[in-house]
Amino acid sequence: MPDTDADTAKDAGDAAAPAGRTKLVSGPGVLLVWLYGVITVGAVSRSAYQISTEFDRAPLPYALSAVAALVYAFITYSLVRGGETARKAARLCCAAELTGVLTVGTWTLVRPDSFPDATVWSQFGMGYLFIPVILPVTGMLWLRAKR
Repeated sequence: MPDTDADTAKDAGDAAAPAGRTKLVSGPGVLLVWLYGVITVGAVSRSAYQISTEFDRAPLPYALSAVAALVYAFITYSLVRGGETARKAARLCCAAELTGVLTVGTWTLVRPDSFPDATVWSQFGMGYLFIPVILPVTGMLWLRAKR
């Protein structure tokens, strides 16, 4: 049984961050997690609706939106989970996300006929205020600083 309030607070903090895991979400990291959470909800909602109602119209863009949603969800989870393994996985996913945004963004500008409907990553995320191209860079910088 803890003798002081400080011991109780320390024990509660230990329960929140299991041994071997450093907390990635603190300070500006909270904003990063919040933005990833919002973009996850937006991408999941958009792709679920498009796939369930209009998939035959533009399967490639809708499938890419679903992939983006999964990547965003995994990064959000990794940031919240914390620990070295989660940090490395999140950095890898941020790099994959940036590659996807740059590839799809360029593809939609060069061959717009390939995308009858926009994806989360179309035109470098213009429909999402360019957050999809800014977020992975910010995420990789944050994760690098937190190592």
